[in-house]
Amino acid sequence: MFFKIIITTLLALILGACAGSHSPVKPNEKAFVEEDAYILFALRAEQLKDYGNASIIFNTLWEKSEKREYLYKSLQNDIANTEYKKVVKKVDEVIESKLDDFILIRLKIIALLGEEKFEDARVLAIKLVDISKKPTDYIMVSDIYVKQKKFDTALKYLESAYSKEYNENILDRMSIILYVNLQRKKDAIAQLETHLRLHGCSKKVCDRLLGFYSNENNIDGLLSIYLRKYSLHKSSEIANKIVQIYLYKKEHLKLLIFLKDSGSDDDLLLQLYINSKNYEKAYLLAEKLYEEKGDINYLGQSAIFEYENAKNKNNKKMQRSVIKKLSKVVKIDKNALYLNYLGYLLIDHSIDIKKGMIYVREALNIEPQSAFYLDSLAWGYYKLGKCKKALRVIKKVIKLEGGDDPEVLAHFKAIKKCKNKKTKGKKKR
Repeated sequence: MFFKIIITTLLALILGACAGSHSPVKPNEKAFVEEDAYILFALRAEQLKDYGNASIIFNTLWEKSEKREYLYKSLQNDIANTEYKKVVKKVDEVIESKLDDFILIRLKIIALLGEEKFEDARVLAIKLVDISKKPTDYIMVSDIYVKQKKFDTALKYLESAYSKEYNENILDRMSIILYVNLQRKKDAIAQLETHLRLHGCSKKVCDRLLGFYSNENNIDGLLSIYLRKYSLHKSSEIANKIVQIYLYKKEHLKLLIFLKDSGSDDDLLLQLYINSKNYEKAYLLAEKLYEEKGDINYLGQSAIFEYENAKNKNNKKMQRSVIKKLSKVVKIDKNALYLNYLGYLLIDHSIDIKKGMIYVREALNIEPQSAFYLDSLAWGYYKLGKCKKALRVIKKVIKLEGGDDPEVLAHFKAIKKCKNKKTKGKKKR
């Protein structure tokens, strides 16, 4: 309500103002005392989408100052208010037949388009572009031809402009006409790819190519563009797209190289190292991740892969390092995997068999039907010379999933042999 009262008051001032002639003033100079106040009211009217009053105030500013910036704003508000005839009439009054003010001509063309006078707009737009040679004006002519469904002519105007300055906005319009309107999809993609090779991967060009390649289901094309985009903007979103494509294509080696170079997903990289049994890199990466994130699981993985990577499993220094890490892990996280691994290591190397069996039993409390954990228990009994108990446990293992593991079968053979020896020894007595 308050704003409407102010507008009414201002309009009264405008209507009562003297409309005498004014000598031109510089843009940075005030033409009259109330100029700043008028500007504020005009901008506020625009903000409230009161385009009619905004146009009136800006027109008054134009008449009182002769600064064309105000005339442009007045006409822009008229266009926003769909008063196209008013814009055409006003422009004609100001420029008469001259084409020396490109901004006014453009506003008139927009107004003619608003009135759907496409042919009048086309004629005027061609006159303008012949004088201005501006990319925006070439686009305007092209847009008019598109509205008239004359796509080949629209394309020619854009190609002519593009050859002058390789403007990517023009290229984008060209590619849309080629791809959508003329169905020359290969030509559209070729144009964009050529520009990309010569001028680099801008957001507009690469995003347009991504859209076309996605529509064509061209996986290799998508990958090439995402890789180019990632080289410029190392965002996690783009990296995830690249990872998804490599996984889809099952190109695990290329994925591994990308992950290693980019550092975009170290957890996935760790999994790839594990899958490829590259335990040296897995051990080092898990150690790095533990130092960075403090997650105890990374320390546990680092210990396991350190042991698996060792060529000499009897290396005492390595064993001490692994035992120290796993001991720290199981104090914090009673994970069956780590409990069993630590226990088996102590048993298999006869470092502390009884303590090792304690860890194994803790693991079995969590997963009582694990073939591997039962195998560790049987091996502990074997190491303690309790072959009968060992055989009883290992026989259960053979029947479980994982019971055909080569190491389990080797243990079964050794335990059975031990049991037979003990039985023969008793008979001889």
